[in-house]
Amino acid sequence: MSMNLLSLLVFIIAMLYSSAGFGGASGYLIAMNFFDLPAAVMSSSALVLNIVVSSISFTSYARAGHFRPRLLLPFLITSVPAAFIGGTMKISEQTYTTLLYIVLTYLALRMVLFPTLTEALHWKPQPVPRWAALASGATIGLLSGMLGIGGGIFLSPLIILMQWGNTKQAAASAGGFIAINSISGLMGRFSNGTLEFGTLGVSLLMAGLLGALIGSQLGAIRFSGAGVRRALGAVLSIASGIYWINILR
Repeated sequence: MSMNLLSLLVFIIAMLYSSAGFGGASGYLIAMNFFDLPAAVMSSSALVLNIVVSSISFTSYARAGHFRPRLLLPFLITSVPAAFIGGTMKISEQTYTTLLYIVLTYLALRMVLFPTLTEALHWKPQPVPRWAALASGATIGLLSGMLGIGGGIFLSPLIILMQWGNTKQAAASAGGFIAINSISGLMGRFSNGTLEFGTLGVSLLMAGLLGALIGSQLGAIRFSGAGVRRALGAVLSIASGIYWINILR
């Protein structure tokens, strides 16, 4: 029964996260933590799920015409090697994690409560400076490798707030970014001997696959730009809200 419940949670998380272009690693980690799974199994399963769900999300958004190479390729140049390095590192400092969730909380409030300039009628995208793409790609890649997440949870709000692309273009970029960096992070864990993915992971993978197929179609085709922004805000709110609840208990 507990594993059936976990599979249901993974399905719901995959559906919600994929609607905003994400893979859902942060959500899977929270759900698996409730079932006292070993840390290595949690992080490895979350990364594998991330790869599958974000790949489906990217494909759905790209087929709907929202993918812009300039919003993905420059960031990958530095993020991929940084994610591999991050995957070999082990961190557990409370101060670092708290600062991370302060940023996520701020982004959640921005996405939920305030429309962005990219939703204006005559909005035009700003050019992406090469140095900014390389620097932010390296920073996000390192964080994604260390934390066992794909990094799109940082890239998507960055693209929107810097007006480099609209909400759906940001979602498409996030999906591709997450998939590629998750593969790099997974390789880092494999080289470090911390990759553990057993029969439990297979059942969770099927639940995530189904959720991603539904959620990504909703985000790419059914939702408006504002709807995707609110879905993004909801994802960030859930991730940061659960963290603060655990801290205050």
